[in-house]
Amino acid sequence: MQIGEYASHDALGLAALVARREVHPAELLDAALAAVDLVDGSLNAVVATFAEEARRHIAEGLPEGPFRGVPFLLKDLTAHYAGQPTGSGWPPRLTYAARRDTTLVARYKAAGLSIFGKTAVPELAMNWSTESSAHGATRNPWDLARTAGTSSGGSAAAVAAGIVPMAHGNDGGGSIRVPASCCGVFGLKPSRGRNPVGPAGDLWQGMLVEHALTRSVRDSAALLDATAGPEPGQFFNSPAGGPFLPEVGRDPGRLRVAVSTKAPYGAPTHPDCIAAVAETVMLLESLGHACEPAEIDLPETGWYDFETFILAEYAAEMRAEAGLLGRPVREEDFPPTLWHMIQAGERISAVELNLALSGVHRVAQAVASLFGRYDVILSPTLAQPPVPLGSFSLAASPAEHFAAYLAWMPFTHVFNVSGSPAMSVPLVWNEAGLPIGVQFAAAPQAEATLLRLAGQLEQARPWAGKRPPVSVAKAGGAA
Repeated sequence: MQIGEYASHDALGLAALVARREVHPAELLDAALAAVDLVDGSLNAVVATFAEEARRHIAEGLPEGPFRGVPFLLKDLTAHYAGQPTGSGWPPRLTYAARRDTTLVARYKAAGLSIFGKTAVPELAMNWSTESSAHGATRNPWDLARTAGTSSGGSAAAVAAGIVPMAHGNDGGGSIRVPASCCGVFGLKPSRGRNPVGPAGDLWQGMLVEHALTRSVRDSAALLDATAGPEPGQFFNSPAGGPFLPEVGRDPGRLRVAVSTKAPYGAPTHPDCIAAVAETVMLLESLGHACEPAEIDLPETGWYDFETFILAEYAAEMRAEAGLLGRPVREEDFPPTLWHMIQAGERISAVELNLALSGVHRVAQAVASLFGRYDVILSPTLAQPPVPLGSFSLAASPAEHFAAYLAWMPFTHVFNVSGSPAMSVPLVWNEAGLPIGVQFAAAPQAEATLLRLAGQLEQARPWAGKRPPVSVAKAGGAA
């Protein structure tokens, strides 16, 4: 298969070619590896490949799943692939080889995906841009001087550039939706507990959710069908849902849409982001939806409580890392900001953590109250267009670091707290040619509502033909 033809298909399109025996999985793997060679020198999105491992699985016979033979990349964080390192963008972890697949990776394999590599993440997912001392900066294919977002930036850049039609991501405060917005792809964060996190019983009180970044809405829905479902022993499990793929073509009906461009906790919103929402409102109203301004009445201490929880969780994770390393973590293992965050987390008492969790629950209740009146909430995904690389210093204090978070990505974390599904949809590009994602969120378990709406928006304003300057489509001659 020619690389240009490969880049013209979404994942279900490639799987259909395999099912019809018009192409062999080995050919698709070769095309994906050629795509890495063609564009990743500019992007630095893919941090590891294991082509021989992928070839062995193909030779042994891939399962007859919905994505049989489709090349796929894993974000280098939480998604353990047996025998391969999970580096998390952190030098001390680069030689740690996973002993077993996580449940999600096992479900990916059962779906027939041909997993062949890992994508870049920020250092321990705690930089607000995908930059790390282990691998350097991942660059945005729309503008190489700008960020690809955090923390699934490697996956977003790889999908936008056409290296793969979809790639794994996860989202604990916006880490699917933020890079989707930066790179002009579709990013759905499912409901709390929708996808498995085993063998861990819980990640961030269920606020960290696994899924993917995709070019097409139907790929996201079909992949969710392949991976969603309860897992025994998991602390948070969503009720069985789906199938999700049929929802993509269904009429969403006339939706009640709450519209907000006011960032939680007071950060200013860039005019381009406000304009993207205004343009989206016009599109929604032309499709028959009812839009009106509305705000989430968040408790004043909501951000402080979320920040307290994150610091305590981070410190606990680093204690667990010490067990993997066989030694205590040390100050010299980390950039200054991350070390100070660990120390701050260590000082939080159990009582303070429980009080903070109560405050986090009040945020969830505030979000839920709006879904009594509206079907979806529309906002910008980000408060600014993609920022230049190097915008976030890891020599800052924790307070300065979190202030930078709120100035950049204030709209996303509240839906992790509430457990709501939320998506960034690539409908708008600004005058500089940068994608400006818009975010839609729905009540917990209401992925069907979002997928129906996303399918309608994708049909009304298709984005599949929009390819960035650094892409396989541009370099390989795809139509």
